[in-house]
Amino acid sequence: MNKEDWFRQAKFGLMIHWGLYSLLGGEWKGQRMKEIGEWIQSCYRIPMAEYSRLTEAFNPIFFDAEEWVRMARDAGMKYIVITSKHHDGFALYHSKVDSYNVVDATPFGRDIIGEFAAACRKYGLKLGLYYSQDLDWHEPDGGGYLSGHTNCGFMSWTNDWDFPDNAAKNYAAYFEKKVKPQVRELLTEYGDLCLIWFDTPRTISPEQSRELAEMVRYYQPNCLINSRIGNGMGDYRSMGDNEIPDSFFGDELVETPATLNDTWGYKSFDNNWKSPERVLELKRHLNQRGINYLLNVGPDGLGRIPAPALEILREVGEASR
Repeated sequence: MNKEDWFRQAKFGLMIHWGLYSLLGGEWKGQRMKEIGEWIQSCYRIPMAEYSRLTEAFNPIFFDAEEWVRMARDAGMKYIVITSKHHDGFALYHSKVDSYNVVDATPFGRDIIGEFAAACRKYGLKLGLYYSQDLDWHEPDGGGYLSGHTNCGFMSWTNDWDFPDNAAKNYAAYFEKKVKPQVRELLTEYGDLCLIWFDTPRTISPEQSRELAEMVRYYQPNCLINSRIGNGMGDYRSMGDNEIPDSFFGDELVETPATLNDTWGYKSFDNNWKSPERVLELKRHLNQRGINYLLNVGPDGLGRIPAPALEILREVGEASR
């Protein structure tokens, strides 16, 4: 089966946003954020000197890749996409390029992406990896500095609290130093990938998007690339977050990424969960239009899927059988 046919038949996948931000659970120094949890560093403009100390506490002793993969399989999902590196620049795998990663910088010391890859192979699910190729708040030259603030009006795309001189930033240097070698690591060290899920192409040039796309196709010819690689280089369309179109897209490959509550990264107080019935309704609506439903959960800092999410996905799986 070719990669396009596989994608069309998959219909339902699990997305996982997990990282240092999960330890904070949406709270910082007595404040609860209204926005999505994985943006907490930008929301409160947390200096790297403080934020990076979270590595000292990241020890998710309850993490079990096989348990998470079985949960997805039992819910009827066919693939999993997990954050290998989000906008905070911290990697959930053992990167030789940057020591700001789960193996070198935390007491946990285990390669989370490696364990996921093994679990997916064991249980027959396909693995996709999210990688933030433009924004990186850990790096002086991380992207987003041409774009001001997000549509929330106050969260900055770029780290302009530690590195305020946007005019001096050079995304091309960051792209060469970190993005290309890290993407190469992901493509060569974790077996077959079904897709690479890039995000927020604010600064990346057409030439740089093309270079990443060619790298993916060289090392993993059966790996799809989403449209958020930027500059029209993707293999399939990522709809906007939580976008539920009424349109039909013909033969185009399309996916909607969506939250199970109102956040991607874990927020301890976000209990606005969709019911199993609502999840099934959205899945049916999207699948009837040829759109895959990529449904997100945000584990906590100890490596636990929130209990309501577990129960919802269990009921979705039972109703689908």
